[in-house]
Amino acid sequence: MTRIARQSLMAVAAGVSLAVCAGAASAVADPAVASQPAQGVVRVASAYGFDDTVARIKTDIAAKGIQFFTEIDQAQLARGAKIDLKPSKLLLFGNPPLGAQFLTSNPYAGLDWPVRILVTQDAAGKVWVAYSDFGWIADRYEIRDRQAQIKMASEVAGSIAGSVAGR
Repeated sequence: MTRIARQSLMAVAAGVSLAVCAGAASAVADPAVASQPAQGVVRVASAYGFDDTVARIKTDIAAKGIQFFTEIDQAQLARGAKIDLKPSKLLLFGNPPLGAQFLTSNPYAGLDWPVRILVTQDAAGKVWVAYSDFGWIADRYEIRDRQAQIKMASEVAGSIAGSVAGR
């Protein structure tokens, strides 16, 4: 990838992340909205602090031999726009041979792959790990021919999120 293409891609990703941050900041302002998980979102309470949670998840991803793509610090992006946002990092990772199975069933599933795990901290200081439920994703894209892959993706994401659930 050329330097210009990489910079353009990074600018687009930063813009998208900043839009997400702004939306998240407005949602957090309304406690009723913030306390309701979105449809299709699995949330796991972490037993660790924010930075330790992120580090442990990244370690678990590596230990499973899964490819880690990037980490987006949404709170840092929000600060750059002078928006206060609690700690929030989006981790992108995946197993291309598994993820490609979803895209061959429905190319638009690429909107939800690679896998994303969000680590965030609420106003009370509690750290949460969240990811999209793969059954919900399969329904969203009407994927009916990849049941074994959906099950595997669900188990792996649950295991990664669960790696910080208890001490």
